[in-house]
Amino acid sequence: MFTPCSKYQTFTEAAAAKKYISEQGAPIVVKADGLAAGKGVVVAMSLDEAYQAVDSMLVNSVFGAAGNRIVVEEFLEGEEASFFALVDGENAVALESAQDHKRVGDGDTGPNTGGMGAYSPAPVLTKELENFVMSSIILPTVKGMAEEGCKFVGVLYAGLMIEKKSGLPKLIEYNVRFGDPECQVLMMRLESDLAQVLLAACKGKLKGVSLNWSPGSAMVVVMASKGYPGSYKKGTLISNLEKVEKAAHSVKIFHAGTALDSGGNLVSVGGRVLGVTAKGDNLRQARDRAYQAVEKINWPEGFYRQDIGWRALS
Repeated sequence: MFTPCSKYQTFTEAAAAKKYISEQGAPIVVKADGLAAGKGVVVAMSLDEAYQAVDSMLVNSVFGAAGNRIVVEEFLEGEEASFFALVDGENAVALESAQDHKRVGDGDTGPNTGGMGAYSPAPVLTKELENFVMSSIILPTVKGMAEEGCKFVGVLYAGLMIEKKSGLPKLIEYNVRFGDPECQVLMMRLESDLAQVLLAACKGKLKGVSLNWSPGSAMVVVMASKGYPGSYKKGTLISNLEKVEKAAHSVKIFHAGTALDSGGNLVSVGGRVLGVTAKGDNLRQARDRAYQAVEKINWPEGFYRQDIGWRALS
């Protein structure tokens, strides 16, 4: 069965990639085929930008071995969403939907990052579209892998584009893990015992399993080191986290790039450092709680986007 996805070709030679790009025109998407910490995608709005992306990956090796092969892909206009399913090799159970913000700046501007925030559920993924994703994308993939003798067990994360032209989801990419920062909002909303569900997947016993989710919404706002996704300073002091969490039971702070220094102080050691996450009866309430918590954290060397959730709330 054909999985709905964008038109693409792969290349290992810069000249061939540029020839294909010139034939297709811009805008166009250039991707490193390997793992590049969420930063190996360039949405090129001009031919020159696309050519530069090709050179940076295939000629200058900015992503090392991850960029030895690239994917040149059709540009799809629409909204991105993330869809997750837990798979036991033959059966799949849908998790909830989420939507993240990849660009570093407000208004979805600037370079791509590993994710500056997310929320769940994603209103753009209606129940009808979720059913479409399961029947047309997830289940055919699970079946196809089993038929090839390569049964997949674990979390299947489908990166989707809800195409503006057709209104239907197209598959952009697969990951085989919980996404970050999507995982944070999913875990805030999951009411079932995660360990039991994961164990059932390992044992091939997901058939008939259903999950319980809190009915409201959750949002995570990522606090990152100033300069990210470029160069940034490490070892900067962060404080007031315990007070923030104790003040609101609906708030949880997930640590991504922190450590304790020799004096026992919490310091930053990464680009994306904290995932400040909150639940609410609706997305607006979850957003307000998340940003109230962010504003109370004392970290002068950190920054965050001010508009997480803007698509769903506009």
